[in-house]
Amino acid sequence: MDTRDTLLHATLKLLDEEGEAHFSTRKICAIANVTAPTLYHHYGNADGLLSAAIAEAFAQFLQSKKAAVQSADPVMALREGWDDYVRFAAARPRLYAVMMSRVLDGADIPAAEQAFALLIARIEAVAAEGRLGPTVEEAADLMWASANAASQLHVTARLRKVAPPTSTVLKRIREDALRSILNAGKEGLAT
Repeated sequence: MDTRDTLLHATLKLLDEEGEAHFSTRKICAIANVTAPTLYHHYGNADGLLSAAIAEAFAQFLQSKKAAVQSADPVMALREGWDDYVRFAAARPRLYAVMMSRVLDGADIPAAEQAFALLIARIEAVAAEGRLGPTVEEAADLMWASANAASQLHVTARLRKVAPPTSTVLKRIREDALRSILNAGKEGLAT
């Protein structure tokens, strides 16, 4: 692994384990076993490194979504995509929080846009079968909001002094969102 990648991986490790509040160039240099001038040579400044790490995190997320086997049934594929999204946040809650913070700050992250485009494509497939109730845009908002709400339960579990959400709670959030976008009688909902 070259020095640039070493710094990037050190940043992702720190963000995964400690979150953005504990990010510092001094810590990253210690983890990567390099000097500060080396970090600045490769990334310009701390924000350049942090931005590159967030872009890499989104690229990893997108790669995992693209690599996942997708059901031929569009509702099941939508369900699987939702589960993949929430699983990522559950496995990497601190990193997920940093990623969403960058999105809220208006960062231009092509991989994030591509991941959202996958959601739109899955919803369009449901619509093509005549199974969608609202517009594609409204359905995307509802599915996106429900996945992010479920993900926030993982992110905020420590704050709320509770265990992460159970699979029952997550399934209920997902299925309620699906029920809200699917035509009655054609849902194919899980029991």
